Amino acid sequence: MSAAVLGVERSLTGRRWRPRLADDRAGLALAQRLALPEIVGRVLAARGVSAEAAQGFLAPRLRQALPDPSCLQDLDRAVARLVRAIEGGERIAVFADYDVDGATGAALLYRYLAAIGAPPLLYIPDRLTEGYGVGGEALAALQSRGAGVAITVDCGITAFKPLAAARARGLDVIVVDHHVAEPRLPEACAVIDPNRLDDTSGLGGLSAVGVAFLLAVGLNRSLRGRFSATRPEPDLRRWLDLVCLGTVCDLAPLTGLNRAFVAQGLKVMARRGNLGIAALIDVAGVREAPGTYHVGFLLGPRINAGGRVGDSALGVRLLTTEDAAEAAALAARLDALNRERQAIEAMVERAALEALGAAPDGPVVFAAGAGWHPGVVGIVAARLVERFARPAFVLGIDGDEARGSARSVPGVDVGSAVIAARQAGVLEAGGGHPAAAGLTVRRDRIAALEAFLTERLGPALAGRTSPQLGLDGAIRITAATPELAERLARVGPFGMGNAEPRFAVADARIAYADVVADRHLRLRLVDEAGGRLEAMAFRSVDTELGRALMTAAGRPLHLAGHLRIDHFRGRERARLMVEDAARPAGEKP
Repeated sequence: MSAAVLGVERSLTGRRWRPRLADDRAGLALAQRLALPEIVGRVLAARGVSAEAAQGFLAPRLRQALPDPSCLQDLDRAVARLVRAIEGGERIAVFADYDVDGATGAALLYRYLAAIGAPPLLYIPDRLTEGYGVGGEALAALQSRGAGVAITVDCGITAFKPLAAARARGLDVIVVDHHVAEPRLPEACAVIDPNRLDDTSGLGGLSAVGVAFLLAVGLNRSLRGRFSATRPEPDLRRWLDLVCLGTVCDLAPLTGLNRAFVAQGLKVMARRGNLGIAALIDVAGVREAPGTYHVGFLLGPRINAGGRVGDSALGVRLLTTEDAAEAAALAARLDALNRERQAIEAMVERAALEALGAAPDGPVVFAAGAGWHPGVVGIVAARLVERFARPAFVLGIDGDEARGSARSVPGVDVGSAVIAARQAGVLEAGGGHPAAAGLTVRRDRIAALEAFLTERLGPALAGRTSPQLGLDGAIRITAATPELAERLARVGPFGMGNAEPRFAVADARIAYADVVADRHLRLRLVDEAGGRLEAMAFRSVDTELGRALMTAAGRPLHLAGHLRIDHFRGRERARLMVEDAARPAGEKP
C-alpha cells in the first residue's frame, strides 16, 4: 500500500488520504513524451490514460467517438417504425421521466421531430400523483389524442403491464432507456437499452439522452434522402447542449462517447442557442463559460426542482421554448422552486440523521420517515453516501406505502439489488442502474426490505477498508495559482469516470472564516511563506470539518480539495473547494 498523502491515515472526516498515482515516474514519463506540464502528466497517468490515448482524451471529438447507431439492439427497428409514422402522417408521442435525463431526452427528440415537420405530443408524469415509470392511463390518453407511436425516454424497461396493455390496444411503443434490464423484456415495438442483456454495443454507460441522440442520428440517416431546400437536414450537433446536460446530471461516466458528448456540448451551451438553458444560466448567476460543475450543481438541480416540488413538465417546457420571455419566466419559477426544494431537503436530511442516530453499523444506510417529501429523498440519500461512504436508501412514508431512492458507492450495484427485491416480492415497484435506483414498498414490508438489502449488498461491501479520499498530490498555497488551475482544467470535463483533480494543501492557516447562506463556509488561507488563497467549504456548517475550520485559531491544517478558477470582479483568481481536513502530525485538537 502506498504511503498516505502528507501521512494522513485518518482525516477529520475519517478518511485515509490515498495517492491516486502509485508511481510518480509514470506521470513524469507521460509529461515528457507528450510535452505536457508535469502536473497534467501525473493526473492523466493516475486515470490510466496512455500516451497513445492522451491526445484523444485531452481533445475529444464526436466524429471519432460516435459509433454506428445500429450497434444498439432494436435501433434499426425503431427507426423503421418512426420513418413509417413520419411518412404516413401518424402522430408520435414522447413519454419521459421527470428528471434531467428524461427532460433533456424528451426535449432533444421534440426538437428533432419538430425540425423535420413531425412535432410530437409530450407527456411528463407527475412525481407525486403518478410516480416514476410508464403509466398505462397516460399511454391510453396519448393514444386517444391521436398518437400511433409512443417513445418512452429514461423509463419503460420494466413497464411490463402498461406496455402489454398498450400493445393490446394497438399502440406501438419504442422504449429508449438505460436502466438495468431483466432477462424478460417488455412487449414493445422496439426496446433500445444498452443495458439489456443481449445488447453487445458496449455503450452501457450512456444516459437516456445519449441513447435518444443515437436514435436521432439513426433516424436522420434514414431520412437523409427526403430533405430538401425547403426542409433542410437538421444539424444534430446544435442539440449537444441537451445531451451534455442530461449526461452530467445523471452521473454517467465521462469516458469514451460520453466524454465527447460533454466536451462538445459545453461548447454549444456557451453559444447560448437554447433560450431555456441560457435563461437558466443567467438566473443561476453563471458569468463564465459553463463547465461540468455549473451543469451538475447549478443548472441540473433547478431543472429537477420542477419535478421534485412543483410541476414536472416545467423542465421540458424550458428546454423546448423558442420564446425568450417565456424562457425567463420559466427559469425564474424553477429557481424559486429550487430554493423551496433546498429547504425541504435540509429538513428531511436532519430528520434522517436523527433517525439514524450514531453511524450505522450495517453495510447499507437505511432511513425511512413519515411525511418525508418523495421529491428530495434521492438527494438526501446522496448526502448520506457522502457522510457514511456506504450505499444509502431513503424512504418517505405516506399512508400504507413508502416511496424512496437509493444512491451507491463505486463497485456496488443498487439497481440490480432493487430489481432483485421486486422480483422476490419485497417491493411493489423498483428499478435503476448501478449508481442509483427508485422503489416503492408497502409500509409493512419496510423492515423486510432493509433485511433483504443488507443481505444482498453485504458481500459486495465486506472486507472494505476504511473510507479513502483519492488525491493527485500535495501543494503549497503559493503554488495554488490560476495558471495551475488552468493547466488542470485541460484534463476536463470532469465527472463520474474522470474525477476532478484533488490536492492536499499543506500547513494552511485559516486567516478568515465566515458563514454563507447558513450552510457554507467562506475562508481565506495563508501560510508562513506569505501565500494567500481563497477557499469555500460547502455544506460544512454543523459538521466536524466545519467546526475544525472555524476554530483553527491560526493553527496549521492540511486541507484537501479541488482547485478552480474564480471569476471575481472581472479578474481570475484561484479558489480551493475544501472537502476534507487533517491536523499535521503532532498537532492536538
